[in-house]
Amino acid sequence: MFQDAPIYHQLVAERGDVPARVRDAATSILRELDHVIGAMAVPALSTNPLPMRHSETAARTALPLPRP
Repeated sequence: MFQDAPIYHQLVAERGDVPARVRDAATSILRELDHVIGAMAVPALSTNPLPMRHSETAARTALPLPRP
């Protein structure tokens, strides 16, 4: 990527490969979000055939997402 950029190699030696660490963190976050969104997309099985009341819907959508 930066073969002809000695300053880049010096910064990597001093600070580590920050762009690679950021890419790894972003990939990890995307995988976790895919997992969370996929789990939310699966319809919950319910024995109650009646539709939810507005307050139940609001309470369900107001739940915070888990933090890493």
